[in-house]
Amino acid sequence: MFIATVAVSVLLSLALLASAAGKLTKNPGATQAVLGVGVPAGRIPVLAALEIAGALGLLVGLAWAPLGIAAAGGVVLYFVGAVVAHLRVHDRQFGPAAGLMVLAVVALVLRVLTA
Repeated sequence: MFIATVAVSVLLSLALLASAAGKLTKNPGATQAVLGVGVPAGRIPVLAALEIAGALGLLVGLAWAPLGIAAAGGVVLYFVGAVVAHLRVHDRQFGPAAGLMVLAVVALVLRVLTA
């Protein structure tokens, strides 16, 4: 089961890093998605930093379970917030955030089970 934990953690980390890169490079798609749910432009780097921290925590957490569990839990909360932000403004384009939230839940469950 640890192999599944590694696979899911690495996949989620790559997705988080790609999302953060889009935000930091001011990719129009990434920026518009965030601005469209009411996040001020000045907060976009903060969101990117949270994604990078989550990715690093997931990867380092493969060696130290408490960090991996905490990171996965934080990523779950991050994407719960993202889904709520989309729903709050009646934006139906919350699929990517919901998909990553589910992947984060899977990462959390797997890391707890393999701790």
